[in-house]
Amino acid sequence: MTDTKVPSRVFRPAKQEAEVAKDHGITPQTEHPAYRLAFQDLDFLLRDDLRPIRFQLELLKPQVVLDEANIASTFVVYGSARIPEPSKAVALRELATTPEAKKIAERLIEKSKYYDVARELARLASNFPRDEAGKQHFVVTSGGGPSIMEAANRGARDVGADTVGLNIVLPHEQAPNPYVTPGLSMQFHYFALRKMHFLLHARAVAVFPGGFGTFDESFELLTLIQTGKIAPIPVLFYGKDFWNRVVNFEALCEEGVISPRDLDLFHFVETAEEGWEIVKDFWRDKDHTKIDRPRSRITGHQQ
Repeated sequence: MTDTKVPSRVFRPAKQEAEVAKDHGITPQTEHPAYRLAFQDLDFLLRDDLRPIRFQLELLKPQVVLDEANIASTFVVYGSARIPEPSKAVALRELATTPEAKKIAERLIEKSKYYDVARELARLASNFPRDEAGKQHFVVTSGGGPSIMEAANRGARDVGADTVGLNIVLPHEQAPNPYVTPGLSMQFHYFALRKMHFLLHARAVAVFPGGFGTFDESFELLTLIQTGKIAPIPVLFYGKDFWNRVVNFEALCEEGVISPRDLDLFHFVETAEEGWEIVKDFWRDKDHTKIDRPRSRITGHQQ
């Protein structure tokens, strides 16, 4: 019996069946949509009552892609799609036609420094070595769009590393930036599943100045850590002046809607080196498998 070989499967693969199904002749029956294989019937897959299946597919496909790329953990970068790189920032002021537009342009020019910071942070994270199993860690991941997202992907590419872009279909054009690794450039229909994939493998998150999308993503992350739904990870908020201007964190504490200890869920930082040191210190020789309550800024004791 030593020469006996048991096949791993006896059913033909779906890909082979799909090829055979093409050669079925032309009759009223075979030309009707009802005759199509279900997984090849796009009209069927796009029906409203197939939404749960589309959810499953959008959950599964990115995971398969990351697994096949040996990506075990990611470093996620959130931030505005409107902050230009420094070399292009001055053009905003030249295009401004009103005093209000010029004032906004000046503020965007001030924030353009974060393009370079995001790029350098991505370089630092992307130099993290693979583990003994060959798995990649802290793979830089962005929304795949322009500005801060582009800077993050660009920094990873600067050092020859893989980098992920999780794009989404929007009413206006939302093409992937050219620095995302082509095989790791993915597109989503559902915002909820895109946000889930941002955090499933995230072991650090950097939040740069941004608008509604950045607020949505970053404050959901803080909520998940605050409520214990995920274990704490390093969360870096770049630009203390910006964030304290647009969000009054201390007032939230004073109003009693968050606890003072919730301010320990994130760090204000300014430089790439400062942020990367926080990430390394957090994960260095520590056991973060348990969800511990952070220490209060006021008492220094766990709450």
